Amino acid sequence: MRTQVKRKKGFAPYLVLGSLITMALVWLFPMFIAFINAFKTPQEFVQNGVLAIPNEWDFSKFGKFWSEVDFTKKLMNSVQVSLLVALIAVFLSFLTAYAIGIGRVKGRTWILGFFMVAFTIPQEALIYPLYSISKTLSLYDNIWSIIIIFGVLSTGFGTYLLSSVMSTFPDELLEAARIDGASPWRILRSIVLPLLRPTLFVLATMFFIFTWNEFLIPLVMLPSNDNQTVTLAMAVTTGQFTSDSTARAAAALIGFMPSVIFFLIFQRTLMRGITMGAVK
Repeated sequence: MRTQVKRKKGFAPYLVLGSLITMALVWLFPMFIAFINAFKTPQEFVQNGVLAIPNEWDFSKFGKFWSEVDFTKKLMNSVQVSLLVALIAVFLSFLTAYAIGIGRVKGRTWILGFFMVAFTIPQEALIYPLYSISKTLSLYDNIWSIIIIFGVLSTGFGTYLLSSVMSTFPDELLEAARIDGASPWRILRSIVLPLLRPTLFVLATMFFIFTWNEFLIPLVMLPSNDNQTVTLAMAVTTGQFTSDSTARAAAALIGFMPSVIFFLIFQRTLMRGITMGAVK
């Protein structure tokens, strides 16, 4: 008879679970603060403080903020920019990573090192060169300027990630396809793309959310009101001599809710993509 050995779980799983719960609460706390303060009146905010639950739920600031900043236009701009950046960055990263990870181009180590350095450069160091180039190309105050900028900047991280995944592909599978007469384009389309589709979706979701939350480069490159994004609209609530904390909370709640809703809608597909990419 086989003897079953019971493994003691110990304290480690509970420690990990407690750490995850603590991190989740820390992440949700600012959202909770923004939520309860968005429905307060300024007088109630001053009297009861930040952590108090509203006595009367005031919805007027949401409609006022939406109309004053033309939030519908800002929302469409952010959706357009984030979606196009995600598509462009994933497309460029996929083709570049294929050449590095499977094409085995010469100097691939140096190329990967260049991409690693590229996505670690702070945006503050790139502001003036990007501003000058956009002025020269007549792209200043045009949403295509930040689409191109973020599309190229995101390619560094995407190429590094995808090339690392592609370099682990079984050589036997690729060699069998070459023996059968498959061209590099056929291998890319029929073998590599189906295997990497979940990872590409995860990467596109990351690029979408990261681009949605960008502030500095859009602030410099999009001065006109019609071209601004959601993150720039949130800054309207703070002026030089006036600052309404409840209006800022309402603006913050409206600003980050689309990205949260986007994540919740695609959460199951996103998690499936991560697990499938890890298994493959």
